[in-house]
Formats: sequence, structure tokens, C-alpha cells
Amino acid sequence: MIVADLMTEHTACIRPNQSLSDAARLMWECDCGALPVLNSAGEVCSMITDRDICMATWLRDSPPHAIPVFSVMSRHLHFCAPSDPLSSAEALMREKQVRRVPVLNPEGQLLGILSLADLAKETARGVRAGLLADEVATTLADICRASAPAKGSEGSTWSSA
Repeated sequence: MIVADLMTEHTACIRPNQSLSDAARLMWECDCGALPVLNSAGEVCSMITDRDICMATWLRDSPPHAIPVFSVMSRHLHFCAPSDPLSSAEALMREKQVRRVPVLNPEGQLLGILSLADLAKETARGVRAGLLADEVATTLADICRASAPAKGSEGSTWSSA
């Protein structure tokens, strides 16, 4: 299987100049925990998570409407292509300790998101050939392992694969 077979299409997005309140509202309305951040050219330049929003508002002791997305969004973007094997995307998620990766075309435009939940649901259905439940459990364990945050960084760390 490839990423395109399992990714979630038609995902909500946010712009860097919008507020964390806007991001939180979109996450609530769309029942998601992360949003791709699009630059002025419509390319994915970053990701922001619900945890990023919570930590920024707490650390800055500021309301979410007073904090712009660009000040909290990740500085590096990890992503995959729709033609990538699921095993490669899963390895990226394990290595970088991320639960979701945007799926981009060669121009950097968003096609969808692949999440750990997508992998788990597919495995539970027994449809995904070649993936054992133990592999998904290992991916979850690796994503959740404790790691020290980079000094001076607030947002998640994402970069290209």
C-alpha cells in the first residue's frame, strides 16, 4: 500500500498571520489535532498542533487570540508524497516522533494528511497487508517516547523526508 491509499483528503488549513484562536476553532470544528500552515503561495510551510496552542498560551500567559500562528508553528516540516510506501511514512513518523504528516505534491501543495490514527484504523480492519498490529504499537511507542525539546523552541519540529 502507498500513502495515497490511506491519507485523509480535504483537510482544514490555516495561514501564518491568523491567530491561535482561529486555529483552535478550526481544530474543534474539523475534529483534528493538527493543521497544515499555508504560505501566501498556497504551499505547506509548517504544521501547528493543539499542543502547540496550549503550550504557547500557557508559557506566554496570553489569550490565544493575541498570538499569531507564525510565532508558534513548527520551524521544520516533515512530509511524505502520495506515492511513498506506507512503511516509509510510518518510519518517518517513528523517527521524527510525529503523529501526523502532510502529504504533498512536488510543488509543495497539500493533498492530504496521513495520521497514526489512519494507520491504526486500517490495521484494525485487517485490510492493510504486510502490517502487523505490533508495528503500529511500536510506531506509537516511538512517537510517545520522551525527548528533550530543543532549547529556545516552542513549536514542533518538522522537516522534509
